Amino acid sequence: MISETILLLRKKLGYSQEKLAEKVGVSRQTLSKWELGESLPDIVSSNHLAEIFGISLDELVNGDESPFAGKAKEGKYIFGTVTVGEKGQIVIPAQARKLFDIKKGDNLMVLGDINQGLALLDSDFFVQAFEEMGILK
Repeated sequence: MISETILLLRKKLGYSQEKLAEKVGVSRQTLSKWELGESLPDIVSSNHLAEIFGISLDELVNGDESPFAGKAKEGKYIFGTVTVGEKGQIVIPAQARKLFDIKKGDNLMVLGDINQGLALLDSDFFVQAFEEMGILK
């Protein structure tokens, strides 16, 4: 969400709400409402924010920026945080969908480990692996 992206990047850059609001040309109260998700920045303000943060407008809007981005080992990725919706839904970050070729309608297996958390896996890969091990036929 754009609200989370603005908040994360503002903190990452060490700006106060007042300082960032001044750079964008809005009031601190307006910036606060953006961060709380109570309102959205217009296209001009969004463009200013993207320029200040050094990201694309798409990254600002889709929330692909994370304070942890780029700190994983080669072949491993940290895509940032997602918010669980009212019915348990999440939006997989665009960068992750692109990298792993995840498209609308794809089936993903949700795996869990009480100590390590949740993971998503292409369900076809999961079924094929179990068939090869003789667990599924």
